[in-house]
Amino acid sequence: MPRVVVFGSSNTDMTVRLPMLPAPGQTMLGRSFLTAPGGKGANQAVAARRAGAEVVFITAVGDDDLGRGALEGYRREGIDAGFARVVAGMASGVALIFVDDRGENMIGVASGANLALTPEDVDRLPDELFRAGDVLLAGLEIPAETARRALERGESAGMLTMLNPAPVPELSTSEARALIAAARVVTPNRVEASALALAAAGPDGHDEGQGDPVGPESVGEEAAAVARRLLASGAREVVITLGARGGLAVSAGAGMRSIPAVRVEAVDTVGAGDAFTGALAVALAEGRLLFDAVAWAGAAAALAVTRAGAQPSLPYRGDIDGLAARGAVVGKMEPSEGVG
Repeated sequence: MPRVVVFGSSNTDMTVRLPMLPAPGQTMLGRSFLTAPGGKGANQAVAARRAGAEVVFITAVGDDDLGRGALEGYRREGIDAGFARVVAGMASGVALIFVDDRGENMIGVASGANLALTPEDVDRLPDELFRAGDVLLAGLEIPAETARRALERGESAGMLTMLNPAPVPELSTSEARALIAAARVVTPNRVEASALALAAAGPDGHDEGQGDPVGPESVGEEAAAVARRLLASGAREVVITLGARGGLAVSAGAGMRSIPAVRVEAVDTVGAGDAFTGALAVALAEGRLLFDAVAWAGAAAALAVTRAGAQPSLPYRGDIDGLAARGAVVGKMEPSEGVG
């Protein structure tokens, strides 16, 4: 069984369904309220587990009912959360989510104990956790320096390292470049890709003549331009997710391809990116090449948007294989212009 080690956040999601997302200062009456486990790190760990991997989840929770409930939930999923840190005197992370009738969302996060996961916590982990050939996935709802330390330790141990830069915090040029360099695969969405490229380019917002990050008119051209800038900043492989437009996969050695999205009726887009990232980690841990792995992970994301909630919507291996086998994703990748 492939193995994925996830360093990331653990939250409880509190979701209100609304007719439309409110404007600043507007009160909008909702239709329903749902409390469910969440946090991008936790979602990705659950997604990887359901997609068929052995999963170890490194996170931090408060010594409260929400934290204890989260850890018990990971155990029920079959995830090894034995290295999770329980932080006395801090609340567990909480995400407040609005979802409108189109499935679009607006999210605010109180990070709580997630911010207490430190590089020293990474240093204290046993060497046997970092096995050559496994995948290490880190996100940025924990401190960036902690994610970087985890990636660097995984890289030095021979793991395949992945960075999901969500959200992109304030970073110096050197910090951004060090994060990018520590990961073999970087998996931002369109907004995160631009933010990370700008951080890596420095205060002038340019990177050695690579151009403006939002200059091209089309989304595809914009994503391609930003992907090139990330490569110029030291990235080896970049996967930019583009929602209903699919995604763009770029490899310094194999070129660039666009991958169309599976057309489905969206109920709730919360968790779709995490479903994609967790499934991509599993596909890479199984030894799939990048473009095929991205296409397969796209099926997981498509399934996730057809169901409400973050973790409740994450699909299982059989469903992902079933959608991919019908040809909805695999086999429809079109080469785009090179990364030159």
